[in-house]
Amino acid sequence: MDIGRSFTYITQDQDWIKKVLLGGVITLIPIAGPLFAFGYAVEAMRNVIAGQEVPLPELGDFGSKLVEGLKVWVISFIYALPLVLFGICAQSGSLVPTLAENADPDVVGALTTVSVGVSACCGCLSLLYAILMSLILPFAWGKYIETGQIGAAFRLGEIFGMLKSNVGSAVVVLLVNGLAVLIAAIVGVIVCGIGWIFTLFYAQLVMAFLYGSLYRQAKT
Repeated sequence: MDIGRSFTYITQDQDWIKKVLLGGVITLIPIAGPLFAFGYAVEAMRNVIAGQEVPLPELGDFGSKLVEGLKVWVISFIYALPLVLFGICAQSGSLVPTLAENADPDVVGALTTVSVGVSACCGCLSLLYAILMSLILPFAWGKYIETGQIGAAFRLGEIFGMLKSNVGSAVVVLLVNGLAVLIAAIVGVIVCGIGWIFTLFYAQLVMAFLYGSLYRQAKT
């Protein structure tokens, strides 16, 4: 994978400034805007997988991009459900001492110790699963893009096989993607405070290149 190109391929489109600016503005539309941005990133990722990352997708056909964005959001949400369960578990553990506040002090102390342990374990599990999910998503998205079927994004045997063969590259993609979002947020705040609208849209296109390149590498 060409990590450096993930940041520069966008500028090779002669209309890239217009597309990034308009894309950022569209993202501001409640609910529909972020879904459109997801769909646009999916289309960009599809082009990268096909080896045709330039030019960037056109901003037209709002409806189809909205649908694509909704589908990958559903895929990502389903993968994130264990994080919700871990969070509920951690919160329920913290409620135990409150519910037992009128009980014997020794009992309350023991329950407090247990609830702290449960919360800590759930926190660790949440972190580990969040990392695993971030490593899996490029392949899950790729499976959906390749087949057009949401169910294909949950072929865990194939997905884990691809991850196992490309775990080093997947970790690099995770780190670079996180760095891109961090840089986008910092630069966006510096540039008039609202520049993050456009820099984060740019970061999504970086993510699309990284995800697409990783999936294409795994396929070959």
